[in-house]
Amino acid sequence: MNQQNQHLFSSFTLPNGVELKNRLVMAPMTNFSSNPDGTVTDAEVNYYARRSGGVSMVLTACTYVSANGKGFHGEFGGDQDSMIPSLKRVAQAIKEQGAKAVLQIFHGGRMCPPELVPNGEIVSASDIPAERGGASTEAPDLKPRALTETEVEEMIHAFGETTRRAIEAGYDGVEIHGANGYLIQQFFSPHSNRREDRFGGSLEKRMAFPLAVVDEVRKVVDQHATVPFIVGYRFSPEEPETPGITMEDTLKLVDVLADRGLDYLHVSLADFFSQPRRGVEDVSKTRMEYLLETIGDRVPLIGVGSIYSAEDARKAFGTGVPLLALGRELIIDPDWVQKVAEGKEEEIVTELDKTKQEELVIPDPLWNAIISTPGWFPGV
Repeated sequence: MNQQNQHLFSSFTLPNGVELKNRLVMAPMTNFSSNPDGTVTDAEVNYYARRSGGVSMVLTACTYVSANGKGFHGEFGGDQDSMIPSLKRVAQAIKEQGAKAVLQIFHGGRMCPPELVPNGEIVSASDIPAERGGASTEAPDLKPRALTETEVEEMIHAFGETTRRAIEAGYDGVEIHGANGYLIQQFFSPHSNRREDRFGGSLEKRMAFPLAVVDEVRKVVDQHATVPFIVGYRFSPEEPETPGITMEDTLKLVDVLADRGLDYLHVSLADFFSQPRRGVEDVSKTRMEYLLETIGDRVPLIGVGSIYSAEDARKAFGTGVPLLALGRELIIDPDWVQKVAEGKEEEIVTELDKTKQEELVIPDPLWNAIISTPGWFPGV
């Protein structure tokens, strides 16, 4: 192994005592490849198995915690006990290759396509349509319905119930998906949350739902897990909307989350070295610098964003971030981690080879989405 890569392959112990064999994890990525009933397909299981041999931990695509939270065609479900055997298949495929299996739990909120949710009724923190990316963006008459307080409590419980199913299915942990404009973020955002009850209003009240989900998940883990079980939280640092989440808002949220008994925080970034839009004095500093300063040593932070080469990874680790997630690059080259470990950096593939779908074990729905979206992946 190249000596300058030794840090990447040093072990890391999470706050709950779980040891990761190295500092590299697979980022959660939607693959559109489950059955319409929410069960996983053979192609999906094989896709995960192919990518679990080098990384220390695999964060799955998001799984919906309630029927009205399904955000994607081909998303797998965790909303009822009948899904446990399906969930188990993914956990086993990952763990058999030597990685920790972490289930990302999610509700799409106002970003759900109406054809995927019961009666086509989209729900959110408030009845504000999305400005980008959701069905209500194109059709404002599809604006979401605000959840009642009772429904919010039921939703918190649903995140706990899916955590219980993850435990029963043999996962090593869950990641609470509080990023990318979905329901948990919708409660935190001043754009989507215009509530006047205990779940909305001030910044602190807009934190109430995310923090209640964290507390519920941790309570369920304490009740049901017989071995240390990982609980992480993913967040997006900013929103482009006005009003919207600013870097200042996120630093306040992260400051609270860092003391909430989590095993890691995971920022969602397209570019690891991106800079803040607004909400901080010095926009020449990167978002990662601000986050690492705010968090300190209280909880590990996973960084992510356009890491393709080993040099990209070394540069990212140079910031002091303890863990790094690889997303698109593990689809392009499932053997990335092994190649770096074996001193074969020059063999790393950083652009998708459009002739090798079968060799790369990429399910048809994901492959078709990639090929039909120029610019999403290098080489396409």
